Amino acid sequence: MKVYDCCDLIRQRYAEIGSGDQGYIPNAIACAVKTLNAIASDESVPEEAREQAAFAAANLLISDHKDA
Repeated sequence: MKVYDCCDLIRQRYAEIGSGDQGYIPNAIACAVKTLNAIASDESVPEEAREQAAFAAANLLISDHKDA
């Protein structure tokens, strides 16, 4: 997936990180898993979104990609 395939909010944050307005996080996989875990464990979030977050986090954890 490319940044231009993402929603406006993601493209906005991408531009802010690229310009230096927002901080870059070197351990992006760990950051993503922590965020997805927070979504998956939040009972105020709709069940479908929680399931999607859990599935995405599990796939990241099982993938062979590692943070540098």
